[in-house]
Amino acid sequence: MMRRMFPAPLLSLALLALWLLLNNASLGLGQWLLGTFLGVLVPLLTQSLRPTPVRFRRPWVALRLFMQVGYDVIVWNWRVLRGTLAAGKRMPRGGFVVVPLDMRDPNGLAVLAAIMCVIPGTIWSELALDRSALLVHMFDMDDVEAEIALIKRRYERPLMEIFE
Repeated sequence: MMRRMFPAPLLSLALLALWLLLNNASLGLGQWLLGTFLGVLVPLLTQSLRPTPVRFRRPWVALRLFMQVGYDVIVWNWRVLRGTLAAGKRMPRGGFVVVPLDMRDPNGLAVLAAIMCVIPGTIWSELALDRSALLVHMFDMDDVEAEIALIKRRYERPLMEIFE
C-alpha cells in the first residue's frame, strides 16, 4: 500500500523541500500541505516515465567517479582554453569518435550522457539504437584509440560497477 502511494519516496521528499524553498516567504501550514500534495501526486503521475528502477551499488566507486569527473572538468577547461588561444600547429584537432559500449543499463547510460556533456570539449552526439555504440565529438584529440580507451576506463567501467 505504501509503495503504491509513494513510488519514489526520495523524489517526494525532494519535491516537498523544493516547494518549501521556492516559497520561503511563507512556510505556513498551507504551503506544507500543498508541497506534500505535489510530492505525492507528481511521482504518481510520472511513474510510467521512469524506465527501470535504479539499482545503485558500490557507493565508493560512485564517489571515486564523481571525483574523477570533477578533476576531468578542471583539466579539460584548461585544455579547451589552450586550444581556443592556440595558433599554428597547436590548433586543436577535433572530430567524432565511435565508442563501442558494453553497458546496457539505461540509468548508467543516462549518467554517461551527463558526464560526456559536462566535461568541456566532449559532446554525446548519438547512441546506436541497440545501445552498442556511442558517437562522441571531441574538441581536441591526438589518438582516437587512446580516447576510446579513456572513456571506457574512466567512465563506462565504473558506471557498470555502479548500475549493473
